[in-house]
Amino acid sequence: MKKIVIIGASSGIGQRIATDMARMGWRVGIAARREEPLKAIKEQFPANVAYSTIDVTAPDAAKRFLDLIELIDGMDVLLYCSGVGHMNPDLKEAIDVNTVEVNCAGMVRIVDAAYNYFKATANVDRGRIAVISSIAGTRGIGIAASYSASKRFQRTYLDALNQLAHQEHVNVGFTDIRPGFIDTPLLNGDTKFPMTMSLDQAAPLIEKAITRGRRVATIDSRWRIVDTLWRLIPGWAWRRIGLNPQQSTKTP
Repeated sequence: MKKIVIIGASSGIGQRIATDMARMGWRVGIAARREEPLKAIKEQFPANVAYSTIDVTAPDAAKRFLDLIELIDGMDVLLYCSGVGHMNPDLKEAIDVNTVEVNCAGMVRIVDAAYNYFKATANVDRGRIAVISSIAGTRGIGIAASYSASKRFQRTYLDALNQLAHQEHVNVGFTDIRPGFIDTPLLNGDTKFPMTMSLDQAAPLIEKAITRGRRVATIDSRWRIVDTLWRLIPGWAWRRIGLNPQQSTKTP
């Protein structure tokens, strides 16, 4: 039986993938700050699911993560879904610092622990570390500076660990999942977002990217085109492109 640990499973992408994997017969360890949604998933799949409350910004996050691995008797895949994203054109310090703490420091705590777990266990079957990043990591978005920078950090961190694993002969692969807008609680409010995918559309694509061992998966072909175009825009032109912060409250 395959085993996956999902960090950030209380809602949205993480919650949906947790239920899908449990339904498919995987052993699933789930974690988030809020306990009630985790208990609800456990009650749906009592034989397949174990859970733990984990705040990725807390000093004990890595230990609680490793304890959760023990609860499901091992781990083949880590999926890091925990993340925050806000439009913050006023550069409010609390918002930007929290974004970096969750998306960067929190990810590092969990991903480092997962890497060292795979290094220590020397699995015959290849382990996998998957992170939900974003197409926002392609360029610095002015009204979401900390968010887009944190997603760029995640991409670069996975690139670096992929190189390190090769050098150290650690049997682990990495999947960088780059969605655009997905209809989850992250996109709250009355704002209409362009090229939004439903969770029913996005979840199978994310699951396929993980199970097939994709290195990079840009979810939604429309955003793949946008991502390519963004990379082609020279810096002087990108500076002149503006997004109206009144049109949206969250980021892809």
